[in-house]
Amino acid sequence: MWQFWIDRGGTFTDIVARKPDGSIIIDKLLSENSDIYKDAAIAGIKKILNLKVKDKIPVDKISAVKMGTTVATNALLERKGDRTLLLITKGFGDLLRIGYQNRPLLFDLNINLPELLYDRVVEVSERLDSKGNVLKTLNEKEVRVSLKKAKIDGINSVAIAFMHSYINPNHEDKIAKIAEEENFTQISVSHKVSPLIKLVGRGDTTVVDAYLSPILRRYVNQVSEELKSSKSTKLMFMQSNGGLTDANLFQGKDALLSGPAGGVVSMVQTGMQAGYNKLIGFDMGGTSTDVCHYAGEYERSFETELAGVRIRAPMMQINTVAAGGGSILSFKDGRFQVGPESAGAIPGPASYGKGGPLTVTDCNVLLGKLHPEHFPSVFGPKGNNPLDVEIVRKKFTDLSKNIAQQTKKLPMDEISIAEGFLKIAIENMANAIKKISIQRGYDITNYTMNCFGGAGGQHACRVADSLGITNILVHPYAGVLSAYGMGLAEIRSIRERHFEKNLNDINEANTLIDNLSLLAIEDLQKQDIENSSIDLVKKAFLHYQGSHQNLEVKFDTVKKMRYYFEQEHKKRFGFFVEGRTIFIEMLTVEAIGNSSEHHDFSKVSSSLINAKPISHKKMYVNTSENSVPIYQRSELKIKQKIFGPAIISETTGTNIVEQGWSGYLDKYLNLILSRVEGKRIEKGIGTSVDVVMLEVFNNLFMNIAEQMGATLANTAYSVNIKERLDFSCALFNNYGELVANAPHVPVHLGSMSEAIRTVIKLNKDNIFPGDVFVLNAPFNGGTHLPDVTVITPVFDKEGKKIIFFVASRGHHADIGGTTPGSGPPDSKHIEEEGVLIDNFKMFDKGIFREKEMKKILSSGKYPCRNVEHNMADLAAQVAANKTGINEINSMVDQFGIETVQAYMNHVQDNAEECIRNAITNLTEGKYEYELDNGEFIKVSITIDKINREATIDFSGTAKKNQFNYNAPMAVCHAVILYVFRTLVGNNIPLNEGCFKPLNIIIPNNSMINAKYPSAVIAGNTEVSQLTCNALFGALGVIAGSQATMNNFIWGNDKIQNYETICGGTGAGPDFDGTSAVQTHMTNTRSTDPEVLETRFPVRLEEFSIRKNSGGKGKHNGGNGVTRKLRFLEPMIVTTLCSHRRVKPFGVNGGEPGECGKEWLETENGQTLNLKGNDSCQVKENDLFIMQTPGGGGYGSQNNKTKN
Repeated sequence: MWQFWIDRGGTFTDIVARKPDGSIIIDKLLSENSDIYKDAAIAGIKKILNLKVKDKIPVDKISAVKMGTTVATNALLERKGDRTLLLITKGFGDLLRIGYQNRPLLFDLNINLPELLYDRVVEVSERLDSKGNVLKTLNEKEVRVSLKKAKIDGINSVAIAFMHSYINPNHEDKIAKIAEEENFTQISVSHKVSPLIKLVGRGDTTVVDAYLSPILRRYVNQVSEELKSSKSTKLMFMQSNGGLTDANLFQGKDALLSGPAGGVVSMVQTGMQAGYNKLIGFDMGGTSTDVCHYAGEYERSFETELAGVRIRAPMMQINTVAAGGGSILSFKDGRFQVGPESAGAIPGPASYGKGGPLTVTDCNVLLGKLHPEHFPSVFGPKGNNPLDVEIVRKKFTDLSKNIAQQTKKLPMDEISIAEGFLKIAIENMANAIKKISIQRGYDITNYTMNCFGGAGGQHACRVADSLGITNILVHPYAGVLSAYGMGLAEIRSIRERHFEKNLNDINEANTLIDNLSLLAIEDLQKQDIENSSIDLVKKAFLHYQGSHQNLEVKFDTVKKMRYYFEQEHKKRFGFFVEGRTIFIEMLTVEAIGNSSEHHDFSKVSSSLINAKPISHKKMYVNTSENSVPIYQRSELKIKQKIFGPAIISETTGTNIVEQGWSGYLDKYLNLILSRVEGKRIEKGIGTSVDVVMLEVFNNLFMNIAEQMGATLANTAYSVNIKERLDFSCALFNNYGELVANAPHVPVHLGSMSEAIRTVIKLNKDNIFPGDVFVLNAPFNGGTHLPDVTVITPVFDKEGKKIIFFVASRGHHADIGGTTPGSGPPDSKHIEEEGVLIDNFKMFDKGIFREKEMKKILSSGKYPCRNVEHNMADLAAQVAANKTGINEINSMVDQFGIETVQAYMNHVQDNAEECIRNAITNLTEGKYEYELDNGEFIKVSITIDKINREATIDFSGTAKKNQFNYNAPMAVCHAVILYVFRTLVGNNIPLNEGCFKPLNIIIPNNSMINAKYPSAVIAGNTEVSQLTCNALFGALGVIAGSQATMNNFIWGNDKIQNYETICGGTGAGPDFDGTSAVQTHMTNTRSTDPEVLETRFPVRLEEFSIRKNSGGKGKHNGGNGVTRKLRFLEPMIVTTLCSHRRVKPFGVNGGEPGECGKEWLETENGQTLNLKGNDSCQVKENDLFIMQTPGGGGYGSQNNKTKN
């Protein structure tokens, strides 16, 4: 009988049909073609069976239709799901809108948040505690009224997500029953959709399920309707987790990676059939490239963000980078840039002849890698023209002139330009692969790259070279591999549950594993899979106590799981801690029905004689013109070797065999590309600036800083680092000048250079390989004491000369001081804020000085409260630096030390030029910014347009504050860098060069240039925000934002926690401010409410948007938030907050935002009003309430445009 394996994509629907005799037919149709057919999948089946559109599919001809579809993904991207009602615990109606309070793009003043999926939200009177006990009984009558009203208003989908329902689902089940009685057609309950901790992710996933499942069901019914006369036909769909499921069980939350998951399955199955078990999947299409990693097991993520929605469900781990054949080429800020914008299908690349821009595809056309004669003639206005080479040549000539005009240099030749852009695209794709492999501890030089997708074969050899991979596999159906994967996939079901218990609680873990196994087996039995055909894969997700980074291991005995975990931790992060307590956060069981299909290509006959080239064409190799042979893949004989440079053409793609590579067909007709000559080391690049290599090195340097950040976030102990992401990682040249700073937290930007220079100055002739330095001294390059910086020198191979420094700065939960969490509101001397570490050598020539480090942390008048926690965070910072060192050494090996050091300077020169260009567009101004204490930050900005320089003069700013509203000069520099970066508008590198056009005048011993022994705890947080608002006030580009981090620190001798709470941003000349988001100098995340309550003795009772707190105007300021936290044991609470007296300013007639305020409601009914900077003792059951400021409005309300 026939089988059809289908991938219904956004543009094309790929169909692989297996005939009754086992042979394969492939076809491709437009997914949308309503004039000719209703559905592409059914139309494709009919076409292959030689049926007319109106013909019915004959009975009993087809055994199975296996599909992947983007129907759900497209509905999510376009926000075209069904109207949905969200029912959520009282106090959390705005939670999914607030999310984790971070803004998506750090430097955008006009913050665009994803559109919400639900139509309306109703808060439900009910509450459970973190153990699942009922605190407030469910008000069923109230809910029924809300459901009836929604139903009358035409809403048929409901999402139900209650606090801690993953432990006790009773309330959710009761509401689901009522919804059923009220005839809701789609009822999604969070404990079934995603039975895992984290209300934000579980809530989002539940809403997605309710929003998309009806659309999916309608599509499934549409396909089923066409197949209904064929009783023997089994209709199955691919899930995001890589397993097939019966059409009737297909859910919205499992459909978002339905198509790409088929690609991963196919990549793995075809790779293993060919004898390769370590694989990198490389799927390059028109707009983007998907990459994935396989080393014996499918890799899945249980937390994924897709189209602005957090999905807490198992999905194939696929990394997508915005680099495809249609990625647009541009020359901006003195650099070649590729993407992220795409030309799409219409107008498409310039060569498509529809007026499109230059793209990556056009590079290949100009370089002779794509030839019109060997490419379908489907282009031009009427869709019947070949690729247009002339328009490509003309556009590259125009671009060359434009580059010459901007750089004031002689024009580059067009071939070099095309090669340059291609090189950047290659590096972007290689960096995406590094993130899923090298960054996670895998050496991929012995891997095989399985290449598929329409554009993959054109770039595979170059991407492989960039990664040190020497083997590439291109399957015969590479152009339709995702569809082919639908046929190779098994029926799978994954059951998961939150556990969060000690590894030693193995009996309870075994009980849960047994229960999950029964459920997973039952799922497959319902789909007619017999027990004998079911395999179970049992997994435990382990983490160190206090850490959040789970590592997936096989479920086994306690001893074995500890061993597996420690080995994986060492591979991933370079270390493990012997004897440290390990917890199981989650357990999963995957049931696999062994029913996959395989097509044996070894039985397909190939040519008996060596193929000859069908033609020879001009192709450029390293800018040199070559005449290269073009072969037709279908004519190749098995094992016939083709040496590069050569082109192998086929119906679904073009494969470039680069110089130094060869290709042959194996017995399965896979095209195997292998490097046969040593890779050309790129050490001949030289040290003079090259605009192509400038972008390559910009990306390389930044990628190193980002990889360091990933290691730090994954291994840290402190919640501040691992969840709030209050850290930064950077690399510096041998003089301590910033080369690249991953933009994690703006207040750290550019402020670490002084710390490096301090280490250089104080350790002259005393820095050796293996040394690691620690400091937090605010007057020697630090910010405030909780921000601890770990610095490691990077030596040359001989170990004699320092070539780089790497550094990581993280906010430790406690560094001592008079109050837990190290944020005293009334500190006057630095020692009251904790332990001051100034230039301590923690590793001396590789020897860990653990005792001495602990002694420092335990020293002083107010020592650290949990030294072991600090030590764990320091270990994570050392590991992050080690990641940076490894990547730097790889870069030096590839390019040579002279070239790398030259480009350290070139990237700084480029950043300087970008800032100079931005300065010429600025308007001079001054501002006197009033603080709550009646003092002022004064700033004057003057512009020298001839020399393209700006002077930022803070003369007149208040003297040193008697308390802790003092910032070291490094913080002031970070603020200036942030403000000027927001004004540039483009993605420029952040490094030392940014400061060169800026003349900064900061009065000595003022509140923004603190000297020892000033207290500075509020400098990093509050003074930075206030200074930032003052600068924007002088420039007049945006109204005042909340200008505070709303620091809320609480704890006792056992536990400490630190929160910075979001508020409103200021409106601009053509946009409203944004509500409930982190502003300007911070972008730290909030901890999920369920995690917060599980970890600490507190109860979050409300986290909502504070309505009408933003200033009114032509454009309104964003609103602040209300946060209510009940304490379940005595603690000390500290607040460090601004704009409690002075309102955030409006601009051009816009009204100011509301001030923030906080108070305590005690258990005995008293209300205690608190000041912005305050501290109080809380007792059990006391309720703390904070309302954060709103942003200012822009323009008079009288000028508001009427709708």
